[in-house]
Amino acid sequence: MSTIEELIKATVNADGSATVIIEGKTHEFTADNEAAARAQTVELVSSHAKKDGSVVRAVMHDSQGSWSVKVHPNGTVEPDTTNPPQRREKPARRRADSPVTHVATTEPAVIDQAAAQDTEETPEQPVSEAPASTEPTAEGEEPAMKTSTEQTTPEPTATPPKDPQTNPFARTQEEKKASTQDNAPTTRREARQSFLTQEQVEEPATKGWRGTMTRMGIRMAPSEDERAERNDVQAVSQHWPGPRTIAIVNGKGGAGKTPTTVLLSAIFARYGGAGVLAWDNNQTRGTLGWRTEQGPHEATLLELLPESEKLLGTGAQSADLAHFVHHQTRDRFDVLRSKPMELASAQRVDAEDVDAIHRVASKYYRLIFIDSGNDESDPMWRRMIDHTDQLVVATTTRDDHAEAGALLLEALAQQNDKAQSLAQNAVAVVTQADSKATSADVKRVAEGYKTLARDVATIPFDPAIVDGILRYDALRPNTQRAWLAAGAAVARGL
Repeated sequence: MSTIEELIKATVNADGSATVIIEGKTHEFTADNEAAARAQTVELVSSHAKKDGSVVRAVMHDSQGSWSVKVHPNGTVEPDTTNPPQRREKPARRRADSPVTHVATTEPAVIDQAAAQDTEETPEQPVSEAPASTEPTAEGEEPAMKTSTEQTTPEPTATPPKDPQTNPFARTQEEKKASTQDNAPTTRREARQSFLTQEQVEEPATKGWRGTMTRMGIRMAPSEDERAERNDVQAVSQHWPGPRTIAIVNGKGGAGKTPTTVLLSAIFARYGGAGVLAWDNNQTRGTLGWRTEQGPHEATLLELLPESEKLLGTGAQSADLAHFVHHQTRDRFDVLRSKPMELASAQRVDAEDVDAIHRVASKYYRLIFIDSGNDESDPMWRRMIDHTDQLVVATTTRDDHAEAGALLLEALAQQNDKAQSLAQNAVAVVTQADSKATSADVKRVAEGYKTLARDVATIPFDPAIVDGILRYDALRPNTQRAWLAAGAAVARGL
């Protein structure tokens, strides 16, 4: 019979594969997804505990980090406080020439160093004492405070105040007293605090091993990765005052403009609700209509243009647009198609037509994603830039795609103030369109764009993006997460 000292190691991967090591024996299996693999892992460990009739200890690893648990023979799972979880380390950011020591903690905290100084002051000791320093400690432990055991000399001379440059958070007693006096309420009305002021309560974890523990009745705080995902969801769920236009560009065909248009539209519509349009602004066989669902008609922007004044009239209704746009039933946005079956000469659209379409789109939609063509000299393309609020450069890991996008940003940066601002605040989306491309290829292109764009998002290879109708639900979980991060990067510029 085993004892509670036995340690089982389990690793669950994002693709649903898992490895569990029990008493030196390795068990490997694959489930439909990470959550299913996690549940199967718990079941396997629980069965082992039941077989031995004793509590077993296990360390569970997954994409969210690591978590130590104790599993009882009856299937109960509880945190193992004797073997605390290990979180993935991330490099700490420091300012240049800043001597401030960073101490990692298991939960985010705000440390008031000035308040810490207050607890060390005594009436007999003026400002001569420097704040106690802290030593970096292992994660989850309290930082040890350094205290001096040496007695100060009885001479009444005070130690000079510490140079404020060595600790930008330190304040003298006089500064603190003055600040307190300045901020002190002068009347009872000013001193009263609102009854409505409440501290926001964080929702418990829903993902990873922490989420599993929450579902078992043990409320766990979310991991850093889950908090980051929640922040991204909040970013793309916002509604901005007035419509916003996002143009997806690259002068090279096949660089991923259409998938980027479709999947960004899906992200904002799924999380933020209705009012999202994807518009194929292309003279030469735009394929947005081929990669999205078709509605109960075959209308394109060529059919909408003659009706634009009517749609802008006071008697027009939002449902009237259903005659011209194609609703995506699963991803909840609309598509305004071009007509790729026609020759470019048969469907010429000029700058004034772009203005008319944009006026209609701005009246009925809060977000307009424009899938652009490859000809940057086309009046249709140039007028699109005039209406754009956020620029997105789509590229793959191919050198010609990456170079074409970079040259476009450099060219815009040499034009008027509006174009310069768009280039400076652009978001680059680097897609691993080729399954043979490596992570080093993706990193190389992403690093190259960091000097050109405000933000860079990378998308892993996913066969669901390669061909056919694009649907968000068809993507792998890690691809969905990557597109959510890309959407959040776009949202930060709106």
